[in-house]
Amino acid sequence: MLREITLGQYYPADSVIHRLDPRLKLIGTMAFLVSLFISDGWVGYVVATVFLAGVIKASRVPFRYMMKGLRTIFIILLITVVFNLFVVPGEVIWQFWVLRVTREGLSQAGFMAVRLIYLIIGSSVMTLTTTPNDLTDGLERVLGPLRMVKVPVHEIAMIMSIALRFIPILLEETDKIMKAQMARGADFESGNLIQKAKNMVPLLVPLFISAFRRAGDLALAMEARCYRGGAGRTKMKPLMYEKRDYAGYGLLALYLAATIAVRILL
Repeated sequence: MLREITLGQYYPADSVIHRLDPRLKLIGTMAFLVSLFISDGWVGYVVATVFLAGVIKASRVPFRYMMKGLRTIFIILLITVVFNLFVVPGEVIWQFWVLRVTREGLSQAGFMAVRLIYLIIGSSVMTLTTTPNDLTDGLERVLGPLRMVKVPVHEIAMIMSIALRFIPILLEETDKIMKAQMARGADFESGNLIQKAKNMVPLLVPLFISAFRRAGDLALAMEARCYRGGAGRTKMKPLMYEKRDYAGYGLLALYLAATIAVRILL
């Protein structure tokens, strides 16, 4: 299960999406997430599906690999669907005791399920096709105007980049610790909820110790390289827009225009 989390991992491939400017991918991801909340009908989600399918196809990331990340949110997805299915009032199409399934609830549950799935996949596309260094540079440039109000943009971008970089590392460490504890007789599956929480102690304690040790090693490495924040720092590879990036902004604008048009007209 831990190896099925794709968010924060990078999938190396030679694709046009990988070669796009990280600023475009950040802005495009945010625009896509916003468009999911603008869409208010199946036609809007069909437009989003076509756009997302085209991006996944162009990224050359295996669709099966990308879908693995959905298994980790299955419980959240199930709770969201069930909550909308039985709570939303409207025309009753099935009833058992106090449980009622309405036509509006069924439609709302479907919308929420698709929206949650697309949120995860859309975010995963960005991290799977962008290295942590490029993501840091792109985020710092996108948030650059906030420097005028004394926001530490470079430090925020660095923190987010380190957090994304540590996700696969900590997942691998958790997997190793879990297998080692299970070899020593630890049981993480049986028992009630309280017992399962107690059984997690042999896993969490060494995981926290390992995380703090890695954080300390990272701090020492940054100090050894004379890291003093973003003031006066230069870039080895400064970000420069190319023709494909402008074409990407054009396609993104067309997608947003189509989403807004569908919302207004339908």
